[in-house]
Amino acid sequence: MSDLAWPIAFMLLAVFAEASMRGLKGRPVDWRDMVFNLNSGHMMLWLFRGLEITCYGAVVSQWNLGWLADWPSLAVWLLAIVLWDFGFYWLHRLHHAWPLLWAVHLVHHEGRDFNLSLGVRNSWYSSLTSIPFFMLLAFIGIPLDVFVGVSILHYTVQLYNHNDLAPRLRWLEALLITPALHRVHHVNEARFCHSNFGGTFSVWDRLFGTLESELPPVPFSYGVGDEKPSENPFWASNRPFFRYFKLPFGTQIATARFTCRPSVLVAGTVMLFALVIGYVDRYGYGYGTVSAAQIALFILLASGAVALGGLAEGRPWARVAWLCVTIALPATHAMDLTGLTGFWPWLMMPLLLHGLVVAAAPRHTLDSSAPVT
Repeated sequence: MSDLAWPIAFMLLAVFAEASMRGLKGRPVDWRDMVFNLNSGHMMLWLFRGLEITCYGAVVSQWNLGWLADWPSLAVWLLAIVLWDFGFYWLHRLHHAWPLLWAVHLVHHEGRDFNLSLGVRNSWYSSLTSIPFFMLLAFIGIPLDVFVGVSILHYTVQLYNHNDLAPRLRWLEALLITPALHRVHHVNEARFCHSNFGGTFSVWDRLFGTLESELPPVPFSYGVGDEKPSENPFWASNRPFFRYFKLPFGTQIATARFTCRPSVLVAGTVMLFALVIGYVDRYGYGYGTVSAAQIALFILLASGAVALGGLAEGRPWARVAWLCVTIALPATHAMDLTGLTGFWPWLMMPLLLHGLVVAAAPRHTLDSSAPVT
């Protein structure tokens, strides 16, 4: 696999390893929430992540001030690590302060179960809004490959900081954001939620007065507000904007028509995510020569994530949509259009079987007619 695909594969394995350890410890695992976290924007993130990398590459090649041209490689890397996290601190803080940016970041905070998969939960547009905050690194001459490497390093630390099993590491908190500090950031209360904005280093929060060291002394919950978050990544990513611009789509009211077992959702999610890894391994960020096959595969994978969200919410259309995706993906592979190799072709038949089983399974009407929002 490519250098881009390995971190994603590691992330997927780490998420399920943590879930297994929680189960062994007798702690509940919200599998439906985990399914949404893994499905939320992972394809769209690659599209906009590619745009972020393209913008950075254009700036560093055209408007690089050349300040670091004579610096040793190690010094450039160390400076990049510090400046990237400084940019992330302000990115994160302003996403909490400005309503339009909060409409993007809200999706991440709607998760109500603190675990590694929450580190994956994102709006489709989170990479898009990060573009301006890292341009300083490009202007002063941080090379593109260093920027990408440092980004992967920091995002790996941030993934770790969403784990639910690490003990309190007070001796590290003077310098670093730890899982304990980041748990505070996800508490469903403004005082705690609007604190601890650092991605890797806690020094920015100490310097700018936004550090909150302790969880609430009384019972608390994670998440945002009282409204049940959507389980559909399309709706979760776009509903905050519908509401911000006062569009008539700000409220989604529909009664679930059937239930879908968590095991079925998890199986579909894992297979789809494995294909996403194959897509990244094959096409990278996708900003070179973009073929029709690549565009088709991208649309199918993104549609699969939306269909799984619809299945989680019991939408009748989702059964048909998921069946179409699970038929189309093997068909494109059979015609040698995807270019996927390795173990991914072996997923085509199980994926198709999954779609057929979901489509043929009897519907189970919910006892409650409460709206699913």
